[in-house]
Amino acid sequence: MLLWIVAIAGITGSLAFVSKSEKNTRVKSLNISIHNNEENLFLNEKDIKQFLASCNKSVVSSQYKNISIPELEKVLNSHPAIQNAEVSGDIDGEVKIDIVQRTPVCRIINSDGESYYIDSQSKLMPLNENYSARVIVVNGFVNEPYSKRYQYSVDQIRSNKLFSQVSMLDDLLDVVNYINADSTLSTLIHQVYVNEEHDLELFPAVGEQKIIFGSSEFLVEKFNKLKLFYTQGLNKTDSWTKYSTLNLKYKNLVVCTKK
Repeated sequence: MLLWIVAIAGITGSLAFVSKSEKNTRVKSLNISIHNNEENLFLNEKDIKQFLASCNKSVVSSQYKNISIPELEKVLNSHPAIQNAEVSGDIDGEVKIDIVQRTPVCRIINSDGESYYIDSQSKLMPLNENYSARVIVVNGFVNEPYSKRYQYSVDQIRSNKLFSQVSMLDDLLDVVNYINADSTLSTLIHQVYVNEEHDLELFPAVGEQKIIFGSSEFLVEKFNKLKLFYTQGLNKTDSWTKYSTLNLKYKNLVVCTKK
């Protein structure tokens, strides 16, 4: 029993020593890992270092006792291009920063010409001066100012009875997410336009058709009709240039208007 007490005391003393040693250790280097760079290029290592410097968060050459890991993570997670940041340090004086960038799913250009993204977490995201994501563009009569919406996610807007009645972002995100999740549609559709009646109009990357989609109601049925029409109805050589408008608003029908 005495031996166990001595052993436990020895371990506790050792841990206390390591903890004290870590507190006095100076940071020698930053190891910054930025994930999903193959999807987005909003950030690089230099950007992170400059951002920390602009926030007066000195890391290299500082002692661990003068660094707050939770505060560093809080600062990094306030960056508009960062989805999540985790910080850790080792006894050799290396601080590791793991960063996951935000992933835009569409770009909104509202009726005032203001532009911003909606990301994969349904949150609004400002543009980046160094990089423009290749995503579906939504424009037209979209009265959604960034300054009055960015503090809420689209999911929060959807669950709020008042916001959901005045906002189109939840409907737009439903349509965009469905397009992005489908390999055929994501190749086909590159723009969504909101007309004066607040009907959604889709514009394909191939051909010059305007696809009148209407509201986001019955979107699965509408997209199934569209895919069927494109795979079977437009299989003739001249069909891609024959029609100016495809209307999906009518049940079980695709109404085509010739040029």
